[in-house]
This record gives sequence, C-alpha cells and structure tokens, in this order.
Amino acid sequence: MTKVSSSIERPKARRQQIIDVAADLFAERGYHGVSITDIGSALGLSGPALYKHFASKDALLAEMLVGISERLLSEGEQRYRATVEHGPDATLSALVGWHIEFALNYPSLITVQFRDLANLNDTDRNKVRRLQRRYVERWVGVIVSAVPTDEDHARAAAHAVFALINSTPHSARLDREQMAALLHRMALAAIHSSGDPAPPGPRRTAVPPGETNDR
Repeated sequence: MTKVSSSIERPKARRQQIIDVAADLFAERGYHGVSITDIGSALGLSGPALYKHFASKDALLAEMLVGISERLLSEGEQRYRATVEHGPDATLSALVGWHIEFALNYPSLITVQFRDLANLNDTDRNKVRRLQRRYVERWVGVIVSAVPTDEDHARAAAHAVFALINSTPHSARLDREQMAALLHRMALAAIHSSGDPAPPGPRRTAVPPGETNDR
C-alpha cells in the first residue's frame, strides 16, 4: 500500500471505529443518553477531537443509519446477482443468509436503526427510507418468484422476516452457528408458509372402499 492510499485509509478506519463505538453506546443508553464526550472517552479521545470527523452527533447518527441501509442494499444486490441464475430458491436463501449475517455481526446497529430513525432530520430519514424500500422490493421480487403469492403478501412476509431476524440482539441464546442455522430455517419456513393457501372445498369424510359420501 502506498503512502497516499494509507493516508486515505486511516481517516476512513477512524470514522468507522467512531461509528462502531457510538453504535454500541447508542444501543446501550439511547441516542439522547450519549454525548460526544462519552463517545470520545470510549475511544480515548477528547470530545472535541471527534469534530474532526463528524460535524455533530446528529451527523454521526445520520452516517451510521444511512450507511446501514446502503450496506444492506448493496450486499443484497450482490448476492442477488450471484445467485439469480440458480433459481429463486437459491436467491431467496442467499438474501436470508445475508440479512442474518448482518444482524449477527452488527446487533447494536440493528437496535439503533430500529429505535433512533426518528432522530434523523427529514432529509436523512427520507434517504434511509428510500434505501429501505429498494431493499424490501428486491426481496418482494424474489419471494414472488419462489412462492405462489402476490406482491402484497410477499411484502408483508418480508417485513415479518426482517422482524424475526432483527430480534437477534434480544433473542440470541445459542452459539453463532446454531443461531444462524435456526434463523435461516425459521425465515424460509415463514416465507414459504405465506403462499396462497389452497382454496377451500367441500369437507369430505373417510368412507369404506366401494362407497361414496355424496349425499
């Protein structure tokens, strides 16, 4: 790595470190319960030193939550492209696996995203929501291809599965591998059970061979 590239990477790494530490603190204490000084202390820095990287705590939260949504969408699209030629079941499994991976790797970010979106200004909140809608619609298209259902049911199923997987910060009771496998099975089962049920028909009772129950 050249000196120029190293000098570029160091600030990026520091910004990500600040985001990671702030996410843990926000998840633990809530956004309003954490100050810039608290974040700096956790990093061994003075609070004002953080202003070299972020103009304010609001700007830090915005980059954190916009970044989450961009990452989910970007990686989701990559996994879609990598598996689409193998059929909708493979693609659906890949999307489920990616969301589980993210939730297990970044439980604090999941918590902050759920709890503190309302603390963003209108511009940043709308940007997050646009990214989230694009992510959801990618899932909807894959679910409709994999399951006999319509877009409304597919969209509801996607949101339900997100809620299941995103509960990981509160529900993980197994080791990582076991928890990932359990969530994967449950998510796929939930999605497939969201398909259109068989139309109701006349109730029939078992009858001995040679007889009918037509009456």
